[in-house]
Amino acid sequence: MADRAQPLIRPLTLLGLGAGALVLALVLGSVAAVAWRAERGTGLRPSDWAALRFTLWQATLSAIFSVALAVPVARALARRRFRGRTLLVTLLGAPFILPVIVAVLGLIMVFGRSGWVNAALDAAGLPMVSIYGAWGVVLAHVFFNLPLATRMILQGWLDVPSERFRLAASLGMRPRAIFRQIELPMLARVLPGAALVIFLICITSFAVALTLGGGPRATTVELAIYQAFRFDFDLSRAALLALLQLAVTAAAALVALRVSAPDAMGAGLDRALRRWDQPHPAFDVAALGVAMAFLLVPLGALALRGAPHVVSLPPEVWRAALRSVLVALGSAFLTALLALPLAVAIQRLGGIRGRTLEVAGMLGIAASPLVIGTGLFIVTFPFIAPDRLTLPVTALVNAVMALPFALRVVVPAVEAVEAQFGPLATSLGLRGWARLRLLILPRIRRPFAFALGLAAALSMGDLGVVALFADADAATLPLQLYRLMGAYRMDDAAGAALVLLALSLVAFWLFDRGGRVDADV
Repeated sequence: MADRAQPLIRPLTLLGLGAGALVLALVLGSVAAVAWRAERGTGLRPSDWAALRFTLWQATLSAIFSVALAVPVARALARRRFRGRTLLVTLLGAPFILPVIVAVLGLIMVFGRSGWVNAALDAAGLPMVSIYGAWGVVLAHVFFNLPLATRMILQGWLDVPSERFRLAASLGMRPRAIFRQIELPMLARVLPGAALVIFLICITSFAVALTLGGGPRATTVELAIYQAFRFDFDLSRAALLALLQLAVTAAAALVALRVSAPDAMGAGLDRALRRWDQPHPAFDVAALGVAMAFLLVPLGALALRGAPHVVSLPPEVWRAALRSVLVALGSAFLTALLALPLAVAIQRLGGIRGRTLEVAGMLGIAASPLVIGTGLFIVTFPFIAPDRLTLPVTALVNAVMALPFALRVVVPAVEAVEAQFGPLATSLGLRGWARLRLLILPRIRRPFAFALGLAAALSMGDLGVVALFADADAATLPLQLYRLMGAYRMDDAAGAALVLLALSLVAFWLFDRGGRVDADV
C-alpha cells in the first residue's frame, strides 16, 4: 500500500525544472548577452522615452476600447439563444490564431487610403481617414482583442448561477435592476483582469506597429528595439529598452494577479442558464451585427481581392510558405517538449515552488522575441554563421512565446487528472514514465493537442525574429508578405495573405483534430 498521496515522478520533475531553467536562461540570458556585447552607451534617448509613453498610451486605449465594446456583445450572447450562436462564439476565437500581418492587410483594404471606407467618404464629399499612425495601431489592436475580451466577459456571465436570475424573475426585477444587482458586480470582477491581459498583449505587439506605426509619434518599445538592432546596431540601447519593456510587463502582470475582486456570486446547482429579462432584441442584434461586421468585413475584402491571384503567386512565395510550415512544425514540437514536463513538474511540486516554476514558464509573454533572438545569435556567432540558424532560432523563440498559452491549457488538465485518478494510480503502483504514458497523456490528449495547434498557428503567422535576421533565402511567408506590401504589390500580397491564413487554420485544425480522433476521454 502506498504511503503517499502522490508518486515521486523524479525524472519528469527534473525535466520540468530543466525546461523552466531553459526558458529563464533564454529570456534573462539573452538580455545579458546583448548587454555584455554592447559598448558603453549614453542611455536612453528622448525618442525612447517617447516610445515608452506611446506604448503605454496605445496599450491602455486598446484595452479600454476592446473591453468597453465587448461588454454589449458578450451580454447579447449571454441572454439570447438563436440558431448559429455556437458557431458565432467559435468564430470569436478565430482572430486569436489569425496571422497579424494578414489581419493588418485586411484592415488596410477597408480603412486604407484606397480602401472601401475612404472610397465611400470620397464619394460623399467627406474628408478621408488614415489608418496609419497612432489610431491605426489602436484600431488594429481592438480588432484582435475584441473577440478575446468578448470570450472572457461571456465566461463571466455564464459563471453567474442561474438561481440568481430565477430569484430576480420571481421578485419582478426589471432589466436595469438586474444589471445593477447581478451583472455589474460580475463585471467589476471580470473587466479589470480582461483589460490587463489585453494591455500585456498590446505592450509586446510588433507586427502591428511595424506595418501601421513608425515615425516619432507611433513607435512602440518593441519597434524601437527593432530599429536599434536593424538600423543603428546599438546593442546597449536595445538591451536597455528590453529591460524597460520587461519591467513594464512584469509590473502589469503583478497588477493582473491582484486586481480582480472576489467572487460574490456564490455557488449554484449547475442548472442551465435561463433568462427571463428579455427586453427588445434591437440593441443586442445591433451589437452582434456591428461586431461581426467589424471582424469579418476586412477578411472578406482580403478574400475578394486575393483569391484570383493565389494561382499566379511567384515561386518565392511558395518557398517561403514551405519554410513557414517547417518552422511551425518545429515550434509545435519544441512547445510539446517544454510544456508537458513543465506541467507535470508544476503539479508535482505544488504550492509556492510549483507557482514559481509556472511563472518561469510564463516569462515568454513579457519578453521581447527580438532580444531573445539577438542574444542567441551573439552566443552562437563564434561557432556558426548566424544566417544558418535563422529558422531554428525562429522556431525556438516562437515556442517560448507560445509556451504561456500552452501552460494555461495543459496545467489545469494535468492537475484535474491527478486530483481525480492520482490516488488510484498510486495504489496500483503506477509511477514515472508509465504513469505519464498510461494515465496523464490519454487524459490530457484533447487540451494538449489544442495547445500544440495554437503554438503551430501562432508560429505560422509570426513576424518577429525572422524580420530581423532573415535574408532572401530564409524568409518565411509573413516576412515575404510584408515585403510584397512594402513593394506595393498589393494583389500578390492579398494572395499570399490568403495562403498564410489557410495554412494557419489548417495547422491549428490538424493538431486539434488529432487530439479528438478516437479520444474517448
